[in-house]
Amino acid sequence: MNDYVIQVQTSPAEVDPLAWDSLLAKQSHASVFMRHAYLSALHASRSACADTGWEPRFVSLHDEHGQLAAATVMYIKDHSMGEYVFDWAWANAYQQHGIPYYPKAVVAVPFTPVPGSRLLACDEQARAALVRALVGLSQQWNLSSMHLLFGAEEDMAACSEAGLMLRHTVQFHWNNSAEGYPDFDTFLSSLSQDKRKKIRQERRKVSDAGVTLRHSEGAAITSEDWAFFYRCYERTYLEHGNPPYLRPSFFKRMAQTMPENWLLFVAEREGRPIASSLIAIGKYLKATNDGRVTRLEKVAYGRYWGALERVDCLHFEACYYQPLEWCIANGYQRFEGGAQGEHKMARALLPVKTSSAHWIAHPEFSNAIANFLEREGNGIENYMEDLNTRNPFRKD
Repeated sequence: MNDYVIQVQTSPAEVDPLAWDSLLAKQSHASVFMRHAYLSALHASRSACADTGWEPRFVSLHDEHGQLAAATVMYIKDHSMGEYVFDWAWANAYQQHGIPYYPKAVVAVPFTPVPGSRLLACDEQARAALVRALVGLSQQWNLSSMHLLFGAEEDMAACSEAGLMLRHTVQFHWNNSAEGYPDFDTFLSSLSQDKRKKIRQERRKVSDAGVTLRHSEGAAITSEDWAFFYRCYERTYLEHGNPPYLRPSFFKRMAQTMPENWLLFVAEREGRPIASSLIAIGKYLKATNDGRVTRLEKVAYGRYWGALERVDCLHFEACYYQPLEWCIANGYQRFEGGAQGEHKMARALLPVKTSSAHWIAHPEFSNAIANFLEREGNGIENYMEDLNTRNPFRKD
């Protein structure tokens, strides 16, 4: 077994961007949200930093030649907000027994429930060593627990092998046809009659309200568009009584350092913008089974939305139908709709099981949580079976 040198940095500025992104590109489920520039923007904008309860620890393993073998980012947290894998009941149980649950460690992309590789590694041996290092650091720092959220299959396998408990939840993703739908109408024709009718009715309501939508991609998104988008994004949070997680300077950095990864839809009525939705887009080279040929996988992610005026069904148009139409026109294989929301199935986003892994320091609580997760897991399986009976596609 290789011996690795473990390094821990407290800022992305201390991490080599090229080495990080090169390792990320080798993962089977790389995503734009684990790019160095994305994590740096979260930190530099003070959206995810110690002041907001996300204190970063960039953990890396180097081999005997000094080469980067594995890496991830782990956040030390004193709350459970912005995670989308809910452990409030666990924290309350700790409090009731007079035991501190915080601080804890979270291996995740802040505010981003998008599945993907979290344990960046050159091979399975390095990935297993990285899991052991994360648990060891959590013990060394006297943390109550360590949670890896929305990991890839190989992450979950490494965590399970190391004795961590697995937890599952459900998201809803759209997949293009194997050949690629030639247009939106062909996609609609694949759905059952009631679903086709509902979608056409919802789109007609937006059109009849005098609303049109335009989209801009990458560097074509103007500073005015970004500013308008933030007004919409901020309004969504304030309407629910919370300040937005992400600050304006985060999106300014995205426009500067990762413009190619963003697609913006703006809804307009009578010549003025009234709503917007922001979609993340990523292109990844994937090796085929023989390892000799690569293919380009293109994925879009529904992220943020907001409206300054109320229009019936505009949310569906801006957040689902327009992005799906764009995905079809641009040959994207998948659109991930984000966390939760059974209503997405009526828009042809199908249920997908996502996973997290959990290490609990306290032995008795670890046993209790393991029993809970077993019961919850059975419930998730039954839920998935029930959802699959409501498939929106035509039976033929």
